[in-house]
Amino acid sequence: MRARFFRRHALLAGALLASLAQGPAAWAQQGAQAQSQAPRQAASPIYGVTIPPGYRKWEMIAPAEEAAPLAELRVVLGNPVAIKAIENSTLPYPDGTILVKLAYKRKQSDDFAPATVPGQPTTVQVMVKDSRRYASTGGWGYGRFINGVPADEAQHQTCFACHASKVKDRDYVFTRFAP
Repeated sequence: MRARFFRRHALLAGALLASLAQGPAAWAQQGAQAQSQAPRQAASPIYGVTIPPGYRKWEMIAPAEEAAPLAELRVVLGNPVAIKAIENSTLPYPDGTILVKLAYKRKQSDDFAPATVPGQPTTVQVMVKDSRRYASTGGWGYGRFINGVPADEAQHQTCFACHASKVKDRDYVFTRFAP
């Protein structure tokens, strides 16, 4: 049994050494192959925005409540670029800023009647700052997702118009930092 253990680990060590001998270029190629085999996430129409990986671990920028007819609770998260810009009151936001809004139907708490809690999720909304790619929309690309699937093109056509009509002076961003 002991001999089998050492033989098995020697084989693993040999495979590891062979991999190391291939060098960084081979590792990059292997990573690209693994990434290309991963399922592609659907992108929003018009803008090509996707839901960013790992966004649920980003910092909260602010909560919000939307009145009827939507009757939603919302929270906006930001990637590190967004957080740094908000902390430093940087306008316009730098390229690479990503904001994600999570929206939920409001629900009365089953455990504590005076409390309102998140109910059924409604959308994940994403804003990506890339001043070259999205030059015609103030530097921002938009994505609206329902159950992980992009909303239709008609819904995406309303994004920039709404932001431009109400918050152009704040680089098209509604959200303000909640200290």
